[in-house]
Amino acid sequence: MIVTSEDGLVVADSLMEGVRGNAVAALTSSLIKHTASATTASGVGVPQFLHLQAASGVLLAVSGGSEILVVAIAEPSVNVGLVRLELIRASEAVN
Repeated sequence: MIVTSEDGLVVADSLMEGVRGNAVAALTSSLIKHTASATTASGVGVPQFLHLQAASGVLLAVSGGSEILVVAIAEPSVNVGLVRLELIRASEAVN
């Protein structure tokens, strides 16, 4: 899914049935903004990769430095490293 980082709007998506894209986009945007506030205040800069592990799945997001986020939702057993690489490639293509 491609999401605007500022307001969490869905730019493009390809989601599994039953996934509420608008809710995921808003959540991801909010998480990135709040995390960026905390990490900037602590002196480590803006996050480039977000990994949220939950009981039923994983939310992964890459911020390529622009106002676009590339987001993926996956099963809990996913190979996060491989998905991260693909998200980075997608982010580079979008930016």
